[in-house]
Amino acid sequence: MIPTRDHPFNGIYPATICPFKADHSVDEEALARHFAAMIEVPGIVGILCNGHAGENFLLSREEKQRNVEIARATIGERAIVVAGVNCESSLEAVRHARDAVLAGADAIMVFAPYSWAVSQDDTMAANHHRMIADAIEAPIMLYQGSINAGQIAFRAEVLAELVQIPGVVAIKDGSWEVAAYEANRRLIKEVAPHVAVMGSGDEHLFTSYVIGSEGSLVSLAIIIPEIIVALYDAFQAGDMEAARDAHATIYPLAQAIYGTPPGGHATARLKTCLRLLGRLENDRVRPPIGPLAKDEVEALKGILAEVGLR
Repeated sequence: MIPTRDHPFNGIYPATICPFKADHSVDEEALARHFAAMIEVPGIVGILCNGHAGENFLLSREEKQRNVEIARATIGERAIVVAGVNCESSLEAVRHARDAVLAGADAIMVFAPYSWAVSQDDTMAANHHRMIADAIEAPIMLYQGSINAGQIAFRAEVLAELVQIPGVVAIKDGSWEVAAYEANRRLIKEVAPHVAVMGSGDEHLFTSYVIGSEGSLVSLAIIIPEIIVALYDAFQAGDMEAARDAHATIYPLAQAIYGTPPGGHATARLKTCLRLLGRLENDRVRPPIGPLAKDEVEALKGILAEVGLR
């Protein structure tokens, strides 16, 4: 549910995972509990489901729609449900976006197709996003990829065009580089000041908030939602001491999950942390991603203890 207030999309959104059963089917009961637990934390305004942390690239169209239905039924009257759309084909992306809106999503986040990392011309991104915007009557959030992700990280002129598409209300900036984040934010605030720019590189939340941010959509918030909210609130209040305290907890955990190669293990690490904390029955991920090695599990256990989580 989108609140009736100024700047309704501002705030913190955990980017949720998708629990699986032994046969790798979606564990719907565990997913509903996961959604509900997230919005019980004061300061959480919504969730992002079917994002990268939710293994959207490994889910079927039907599973994605069902996940949104579960989110809507579980938290839709109390929080904003943002549904990720991640498809290589623009035609398929339109279908998935319509599915999500029909299932009850309040907003859609459009992820850039992975193939764009190696090939994208000056019109592909605009065409893809405009087709989705024209097909649905729901707010749209954009995704700005890492500077290491090739052309998934939109060039300035492409980004300027995308944020001016009618219906675009926010962008999850995952540049993972502070200078790029600042350049993107300055550009967007010049050409589309109504668009919320959300610093969402988990390792760089502190510095992004120093520059300025309307919130974040981050998977780290499924593990330490209270701390992510505390960091955001501290900057809103101008309390740098409280912000540094929050950052002291966030940084080592972010490094362990996102800053340790290979980056493709991030979702498995998130799930393992939730299991170690007793919040998830198992940490199963879908193939081809496999379970974490024992030494990495032990390392995560040590980091959780280091930051005071049990």
